[in-house]
Amino acid sequence: MKKRRDTDIFSLSFLDIITCGFGAIILLLVITKTGIPATSIEAAPETTDNGLVRDLQKQLFEIRGQTHILNRDMTDAKEQLSEWKQRIARLKRDKNSTESQINSLQDDSAVQSSITNQFETAKQSLTKEMQRLLAKLNNADTDLVGGIPIDSEYIIFIIDTSGSMVQVNWEKMIKQLTTTLDVYPNVKGLQIMSDMGSYLFSQYRGKWIPDTPGRRRAMVSNLRIWNTFSNSSPVEGITRAISTFYDPNKKISIYVFGDEFTGKSISNVVKAIDRLNPKDSKGNTKIRIHGVGFPIPANAPEHFQITSQRYATLMREVGQSNGGTFIGLN
Repeated sequence: MKKRRDTDIFSLSFLDIITCGFGAIILLLVITKTGIPATSIEAAPETTDNGLVRDLQKQLFEIRGQTHILNRDMTDAKEQLSEWKQRIARLKRDKNSTESQINSLQDDSAVQSSITNQFETAKQSLTKEMQRLLAKLNNADTDLVGGIPIDSEYIIFIIDTSGSMVQVNWEKMIKQLTTTLDVYPNVKGLQIMSDMGSYLFSQYRGKWIPDTPGRRRAMVSNLRIWNTFSNSSPVEGITRAISTFYDPNKKISIYVFGDEFTGKSISNVVKAIDRLNPKDSKGNTKIRIHGVGFPIPANAPEHFQITSQRYATLMREVGQSNGGTFIGLN
């Protein structure tokens, strides 16, 4: 008898059950997917769009920033270009101005050259007589102050110390002496004597007083208190000064300050002085003698008027004969 075949546990019925089970699971999954809310399905695209917008906005801001920077750089470049144009314009103006100055200088040089040529031509055309006159003019003596030559290196003052001078003209005399000294700012020697030949400084009798500012101040101070005899005649003082200080190697000037001459003969005095102060071969004396006349009061007695006029006459003659001049003060 045939044995019965063993039953298979994986029969068709079992497979049917399994298949049905899978089908039920799939159906549940489909139902589950169908029940998902629409908002959940659409949320993903919206989220993606927002991120894109933000990226685009960020890029736009960056582009705007770069545009602003470019605009600023372009503005700076325009300003710099404008400055360069202005500088170029200034340089052109300076160049034109310099060229004009150069042309002007060249023209001036040409004019100057023309003037020089004309001058040389005129100079060459001078006659011998004109040249002689020009040479004489160039050699003229210019060492004059108020018509008085000031070329001396030693100065002697002969001062009338009479009563009329002391009482009326003493301060004026001191002022005139100071003014005269100012004309000679630096000499080798000075001396002050009275019209009788006495010395203001006895220690410098027969000697030159060194010229210093201190000595000049001392002269003025001592003159204010000087009191010595006078006979109202400058003759004694002039002759003693020439006899004592005459030196052919020195340039000496004598200034006589006074207001009267009471002597007898004017011509004899002039001759005596000429013998003491002889002229050289050119007619010049070694010592110049100048006279300064001081006024006397208009109401003074008649004999003062006469002696004052005689003093002016004497000193005018002495000055003319001894290379000097006479000045009458008012």
